[in-house]
Formats: sequence, C-alpha cells, structure tokens
Amino acid sequence: MSNYRRFKTSGGTYFFTVVTYNRQEILCKPQSRNALRDAIEAVRALLPFHIDAWVLLPDYLHCIWTLPEGDADFSKRWGTIKTSFTKKVGWALPTNKIAMPTNKKYSISRIRHRDANIWQRRFWEHQIRDQEDFNRHCDYIHYNPVKHGLVGDPKKWEYSTIHRFIQKGLYSKHWGDSITDDIISMGLE
Repeated sequence: MSNYRRFKTSGGTYFFTVVTYNRQEILCKPQSRNALRDAIEAVRALLPFHIDAWVLLPDYLHCIWTLPEGDADFSKRWGTIKTSFTKKVGWALPTNKIAMPTNKKYSISRIRHRDANIWQRRFWEHQIRDQEDFNRHCDYIHYNPVKHGLVGDPKKWEYSTIHRFIQKGLYSKHWGDSITDDIISMGLE
C-alpha cells in the first residue's frame, strides 16, 4: 500500500487540483455545480476554511484554501465534499455505477472499496510558501480556462473567482489580456 506524505501546516494555505474519474466532463453541468456548492457549504459549516481562489472546469477544479489556525486537515474536508457530492448527484450522472467485479473497466482496488466512478481517489496539493507563490497560483487558476481553450478571455469563464478579484481591485479590468508565458507554463497539472 502506498504511503503518501502530505505536508500539513496548521492554518496553512494550499493549492489543490481535484479531478473527476477518467476525466469525465461533468462538473460544469448545473446539477453538478449546485451539488458541489451545497457540499462545500455543508463542510464549511462543520469544518471552516476560506476559499481564496477557484476555477471549475468540466473535468477538474483548481482552488486555493486557507485553513483556520489550529487545523491542518484538508484531507477530511475533501473526502467529505467528494462523498457528499457523490451521494447527492452520483446516481444522475453517467458515471453512476459502483465498480463491480463483472465490469472490467475498474481496478481491483476500486472494486474492493466499492468506489463510485465520480472522482479520482486522490487529489494534488501544494502548500503555498509566500505571497509570490500565492499570486502565481491565483494567476494560474484564473488563466486556466484560456490555457485549455475553453474561452479566449479569462473574464468570460463564469466558473471562476476572477470576477471577485476584479471587483475587489486585486486584478485590473484588463487582467489576462496580455498574459506572460510564465503563467501558461507553470506546469501544475
């Protein structure tokens, strides 16, 4: 069994990438967005965290969270969000079948754990080191829909916190009009 090390700091800020199973394009559907929002709100009520930046794409999401002082358990939060989402809408999505031994598309591990085929089992995280690291990851998050050809202008992607950043004056109205190769080639995926 793999032993994954996750560096956790109480009250830390983290960048995450969470991906759907087999990169299924289900996350931007209205039912999925609503279920994800509900799951996040329910978890935040029990296990608070601040969402600093966010982008939702059809088959994955990137975000930055800051946890409260005295708490470093982002894994429990993600596990609860994924489980809640799956219970709420998993039956309605094309991925609604639980891995069963008769279906050869699933690994022995997925069958043994009776995993629903909505999310990849793990997620990728990076602890934000300083303000420059935070800024670069926010830029990467907000430019991601352009990088993947979903829109030509990051401000046209509605499932992003870029609009909040512009409204608060953290980005100019013209942010993303002339992006540097540094953001595009950050290589976080």
